[in-house]
Amino acid sequence: MRANGLQEVWQQGRCALNAWLSIGSSYSAEVVAHLPYDAVTVDLQHGMFDIETALSMLQAISTTAAVPMVRVPANTAWLIQKVLDMGAYGVICPMIDTRDQCEAFVRTMRYPPHGDRSYGPARGILYGGADYVNGADEAVLSWAMMETKLALENLEQIASVPGLHGLYIGPSDLSMTLEGVISNPLSPRVIRELERVIQVARAHNLRVGIFCPDVAFARVMVASGCDLVTVMNDAGLLRKATGAIIAEMQITADL
Repeated sequence: MRANGLQEVWQQGRCALNAWLSIGSSYSAEVVAHLPYDAVTVDLQHGMFDIETALSMLQAISTTAAVPMVRVPANTAWLIQKVLDMGAYGVICPMIDTRDQCEAFVRTMRYPPHGDRSYGPARGILYGGADYVNGADEAVLSWAMMETKLALENLEQIASVPGLHGLYIGPSDLSMTLEGVISNPLSPRVIRELERVIQVARAHNLRVGIFCPDVAFARVMVASGCDLVTVMNDAGLLRKATGAIIAEMQITADL
């Protein structure tokens, strides 16, 4: 079976760099994936595309060494299993607030006898190899998103679910649920909770991923012990780069 490149990155003691795709384009996905990212995540929750477009994006990512992952819209078994069958090598599940929800998510990700994933890997075999079914439970990463006050209250119970690979922190949603606003920089209270998530994950041998609004925050999170950082999404990077060019052109025109 094809090894999960993220696990190789971590064995080398590095923090993985993850790209985040919200634009529904296989060409755009291919361009991003050919950059030296360790993983590329297709965002089906807030991305502006449907599941058929997500398939073409996963196919494009698979032409590169980047690990293809998907953030699903919800903890829905048929949808999670569908993106797994499409070849996702990691699934980020939003709004995991309780142990029961996390257990259901992990069961969906795993084949019997450890879960209830239905057999039908389709493109999973094409990407992962003929022995995909034998190794998928460990190679394909399950990420539970921590983004609500309730999730923080149940953090220890969620982190102790057998078969879970990692916690993925959504700092904007945490800021909203704890402070009522999205702030950058984050408040000291939110930062303390982020640090607690990392500590609890470490205690349970889980990986930690996080979405970062900028490079400065990403550097802090790497230093704090995160295993995977995402710096902005493709739409945000496009706005930032285009805005910088426009500003530079205006300065040139003024000269």
